[in-house]
Amino acid sequence: MSARAVVDDRPSGTALIRDAGLLRRHAAGGPRYTSYPTADSFTTDVSDEDLTAALARSNAGGQGLSLYVHVPFCRQSCHHCACTRVTAENTRRAEPYLSRLDREMVLTSRHLDGAREIMQLHWGGGTPTFLTLDQMSDLIDRLDARFGLSGSRQRDYSIKVDPREADVFTLRHLQALGFNRLSLSVLDLDPRVQRAINRHQPRVLTEQLIDEAHRLGFRSLGLELIHGLPRQTRESFAETLEQVIAMAPARLSLFHYDHRPERFTAQRRIQAEELPPRGEQLAIIDTALARLADAGYVHIGMELFARPEDPLAAAQARGLLSRNLNGYSALAPCDHLGLGVGAQSRLGGIATRNPMALDDYEARLDAGQLPVERGRRLTDDDRLRARAIERLMCDMRLDLAALGQEFGLDAGAHLSDALARLASAERDGLVKRRGQRLEVTPTGRLLVHRLAAAFDARAV
Repeated sequence: MSARAVVDDRPSGTALIRDAGLLRRHAAGGPRYTSYPTADSFTTDVSDEDLTAALARSNAGGQGLSLYVHVPFCRQSCHHCACTRVTAENTRRAEPYLSRLDREMVLTSRHLDGAREIMQLHWGGGTPTFLTLDQMSDLIDRLDARFGLSGSRQRDYSIKVDPREADVFTLRHLQALGFNRLSLSVLDLDPRVQRAINRHQPRVLTEQLIDEAHRLGFRSLGLELIHGLPRQTRESFAETLEQVIAMAPARLSLFHYDHRPERFTAQRRIQAEELPPRGEQLAIIDTALARLADAGYVHIGMELFARPEDPLAAAQARGLLSRNLNGYSALAPCDHLGLGVGAQSRLGGIATRNPMALDDYEARLDAGQLPVERGRRLTDDDRLRARAIERLMCDMRLDLAALGQEFGLDAGAHLSDALARLASAERDGLVKRRGQRLEVTPTGRLLVHRLAAAFDARAV
């Protein structure tokens, strides 16, 4: 069989993968490139004073502001999890953390122009719906008081929802608070897979929430699945996918499970022999790509699929899709401010990250400091590579001549190292190069973050 991987191209931009060595040669893991440089290149040379100065520069830049709030709490630990989270049974455990979050808001808002519109807001975790309704109300009130939240119909206010921690009253409350987009963590509907990852989540919980979300008129509803989990088979995942497609979500994410028990303690509870073999994983992906194409979903890139009428698909078709620390966005690029433990920010010429450990995060705030632990001052080369990565991942093409014109240099010459690293991907049919233009093939969309890694000056 040819080493080329693109066969059976479909109108939706999705293709099947027939080369079993493809995923091995272009490993599915690695950074997601929601921003560049990635956090693993950050150093301790950036301080809270640097962030303060960056906030002032951000004010002068005139861009909108995107807020991310990290809520790290979960009621129980799922074995597959690689998130920054804290397991807690009682919601009172969140009170000290919410107080520290407010302290971070106060310290940050002192340096921000209060007239700037917050067009994007996302609560992630952990499980933000771990919070009680009153705690959610208090948090949104504090965000509004410190930053001034938007009432625009074009705003994108989203929250990650665990169906085990929400009901119809939760969704009504979230809508009243101003959220207009939901992302539901489903992962897999097969009870055998759920037991293997310590996550009991009957299908009826998800169905009830989706029915209510549709009834309430949330602007967009996304579901998250994970492939490569223990006890999964092509048949079992196909059944999950059929049930999920019948629920008619506007967006569907198919995340790949990356088994790294040496780094993530919770994953040591997973039996390696229960993970689907590489051939079975390939069959699972193949089946999913084919079924989503048949159902009319557009492959936006990597794990993300959307219906043609969804704002993401429309923005991509017009060349207006952007990418930030929250992922793909149909809105114009924004400066990004992250709040909470492990949260990242990118604005005013720097990128920063808060402490990953809850105790360190709280200690810095208790000392009256913005909780900056690591960061990086962005260079001209960083900006050029960040722009190349964003356009490649959003447009599925890159015009080096236009990029060079934007930055006043010969982009092809400056990025010759990246173009050389793309040679193997070009041979495998993931990307095509015609002079100064790169175009990602349908199969390449699944691995576009690995193509983007070619532009990472620090990638191995």
